[in-house]
Amino acid sequence: MTYIPRMQTKYHEEVIPALMKKFGYKTVMQCPRLIEICLNQGVKGSVADKKLIDIAVDEMTNISGQRAIATMSKKDISNFKLRKNMPIGAKVTLRSKKMYDFLDRFVSVSLPRVRDFKGISEKAFDGRGNYTIGITEQIIFPEIDIDKLPRISGMDITFVTTAKTNEEAYELLKAMGMPFKNLNVKNN
Repeated sequence: MTYIPRMQTKYHEEVIPALMKKFGYKTVMQCPRLIEICLNQGVKGSVADKKLIDIAVDEMTNISGQRAIATMSKKDISNFKLRKNMPIGAKVTLRSKKMYDFLDRFVSVSLPRVRDFKGISEKAFDGRGNYTIGITEQIIFPEIDIDKLPRISGMDITFVTTAKTNEEAYELLKAMGMPFKNLNVKNN
């Protein structure tokens, strides 16, 4: 028997029927779906200390369950002592089963560990159905050992969907379990 993530089963059994009813889609293929989740982390001080990039790549790999890669600078910036193709961060893109597993862990384990958590903002949609959230501390993930961290840093997490509007993307992510603060989303 093959492994099917819990969130993927939830999407097919609960989310699709709810979205079809709410938006009046005629076919299942019209329903918005989650395509990928991108995790991105910029590393401050990576120009001076190259080991920070290796640590960031290892952290992102532990958090996502997939090998992360170092991101390189695209151009020279003399004020930051930055040269082209110097490592400045880490990123990983999750799709299919690993994406659903990460979403499940993020919603049910990591977000509740945020200090004074009252829900996530509903204003971070880009108008094309994508949602980006900024995490200020990577220690909310249980895979990170606080005692072994050289310093605390944050990351950006982007949820890429096939939704055409912010409202569709909001309803999709809300049905998947994302804890939004309010119930109002204005379409851009």
